[in-house]
Amino acid sequence: MVVKSATKKRLIELGVSDEYAHKLATDRNMADIKSMPADEIAKILGIAKDSESFTKIMQIIADQGNRRSRIKKSKKITISSKAIDEFDRPEITIRFNPLNHELVPHQELLGDANISPEDQYNVEQEALSPWGLEEIDEDGEHRLAKELLPKVLISDPVVQAIKEAAEIIDNAALAANPDHRPLAAGWITDRVLKVIRHSKSAGSAVAYRLIVEGS
Repeated sequence: MVVKSATKKRLIELGVSDEYAHKLATDRNMADIKSMPADEIAKILGIAKDSESFTKIMQIIADQGNRRSRIKKSKKITISSKAIDEFDRPEITIRFNPLNHELVPHQELLGDANISPEDQYNVEQEALSPWGLEEIDEDGEHRLAKELLPKVLISDPVVQAIKEAAEIIDNAALAANPDHRPLAAGWITDRVLKVIRHSKSAGSAVAYRLIVEGS
C-alpha cells in the first residue's frame, strides 16, 4: 500500500489531521477520495459517523467537490485551482523545452508573468516606443496598437514552455503565501514576446510578437 504524498499534503493543507490524511491518501488521490461513500470513509478512518472529526472531514471533501463543480460551470478557473487534481501527476511537468535547442532564438515575455495591467502597459510602451504604436482610443485613453505586431499562437511550443515555467513559479508562490494573487487562465494571451536573435556576422537583432489564441 502506497501513500500518495501529494494527496496527503493537500489534505493537511485543507485542515485534515496528519493521521487521517495518511489513512485517506493510502492508494488514493483526491478524485478517488471525493467519490467514496461516507460509510467507507468512516471505516477507513476508524471513527464514528456522528463524531465531530468525521463531520469536519466530510465537509472538507464536500467543499472540494463543490468547488470543482463551480469552477467547471463558470469556466473561470485559476491556475492554482486547476492544479488540485494534478498533484498526483508529476509526469505532466516533464516536457521538451524548445528554448534549450541551439537553433531556437532566445524568447521571453515583456514584464513578469504576474504583472498588473498598469505595469504591463508601461513595460510594453517603453519597449515598443520606437515603432510608435501608442495611440488614443475612442474614450480618450492611451492604448498600444499591439495588433499590428507579428502574431504567434498560444499553442506554439515556445509559448507553452514559457507559460508552463511561469505557472510552476506562480504555484510555488501561492503555496508559500495563501494571499498571493494567482495567474488567471489564459493570462498569457495578448502578452508581447521578445525575440532576440544572435548572429556572429550581423550581431544581435530584437523583434516582438503578439501572443494570440487564433490566427
